[in-house]
Amino acid sequence: MLFVNIPVADLQHSKAFFAKLGFSFNPNFTDETAACMLVGEQASVMLLSHKKFAEFAKLPMADPATHTLALYCFSVSSREEVDAVAEAALAAGGVEADGLEDYGFMCSRSFFDLDGHGWQVMWMDPAAAQNGPEEFAPSTQDADAPA
Repeated sequence: MLFVNIPVADLQHSKAFFAKLGFSFNPNFTDETAACMLVGEQASVMLLSHKKFAEFAKLPMADPATHTLALYCFSVSSREEVDAVAEAALAAGGVEADGLEDYGFMCSRSFFDLDGHGWQVMWMDPAAAQNGPEEFAPSTQDADAPA
């Protein structure tokens, strides 16, 4: 299981924001200081109040509006859902980071959440996810080139 902990300024607003993007929360690990957002069968993002986050962190908390500590990416089931989720994020108060990036076998859009954390929503063709995107694999000539 994977739990990613991120600080949020207003837990209720952040929960409402991510609920509008289609995420749900595990009530067993959600209270007035934290919300366990489900992002996969074995992965969750813990939205933590600044005070709660400080209890776990050993170093000072950085401001996500001025410093990038991580970029969070999650996949959806279709190209259309990439646009739907990104548009929902913008409508809920998020800010667009990157427009559509389309590589044929995959596409994505990026946005900043209410606290300035960078998120990317992406779709990848199931065949490319399983076998790798053959057309982007390094050629033998590239493999022999000096780094």
